[in-house]
Amino acid sequence: MSAQTKLRRKTVKDIAKAKGGQPLVCLTAYDAPMAALLDPHADVLLVGDSVGMVVHGLPSTVGVTMEMMILHGQAVMRGSSEAFVVVDMPFGSYETNADQAFLNAARIMKETGCQAVKIESGTYAATQIAHMVARGIPVMGHVGLRPQAVNVDGGFRAKGRTQEEWAEALDEAIAADQAGAFAIVVEGVAPELADQITKSVKCPTIGIGASATCDGQILVTDDMLGVFEWVPKFVKKYGDLRGEITKAAKSYAEDVRARQFPGDEQTYKLPKPRAN
Repeated sequence: MSAQTKLRRKTVKDIAKAKGGQPLVCLTAYDAPMAALLDPHADVLLVGDSVGMVVHGLPSTVGVTMEMMILHGQAVMRGSSEAFVVVDMPFGSYETNADQAFLNAARIMKETGCQAVKIESGTYAATQIAHMVARGIPVMGHVGLRPQAVNVDGGFRAKGRTQEEWAEALDEAIAADQAGAFAIVVEGVAPELADQITKSVKCPTIGIGASATCDGQILVTDDMLGVFEWVPKFVKKYGDLRGEITKAAKSYAEDVRARQFPGDEQTYKLPKPRAN
């Protein structure tokens, strides 16, 4: 591909333009091959801290480290060329104070080359977001169901079921927006609350278990592809990789045990010796 025809990676301004327009297509990615497959179809690739559960088998995202996020962020950047890449900041890397948040975000961006970071928008978030944005780091917020708060909430619970939770999610979204977040993930809330959040903020909202009227949608790619037997209620399976992988592994095992693999097509032939 020549320099003239090389595709341009999307920027934060491209994402901001989606407000009220064509919905943003967002998916998670954790490695280079998957990023390359998703890249032509996605506006945003999120290197989510869900990698801890999806790839590393952790019970929640709480155990994810900076090193894990950087490693997977580097892989996704190598595999993609068009999508806007956002890397999650892991639990414990940004909550203490604004300087901690900036230094860890700067490290993520320097070592991965990603375009932005994402933080879960608790009551502390506005201060951290404003501090980072003022210093050149685009920040995506995250309200509603916040996976890093699983231990406080006692599990992965939908939010907005009480007036207090409804007001809290709305207030946190508005605060993140006013602090300079370029987009906000809205997770696990009723459509009515997601709609109110979308109408109340200037930046695009990205729904996951929220409302089709959000400015974009995101799913964990492995959930969407049907890798896992169980998925959350808000997931629609667009594939059955679990079934396909199981079928392929079973066929391979049968061929190996029957000594039918490798066959002639999978083995190398020695050249015939030259006649004297």
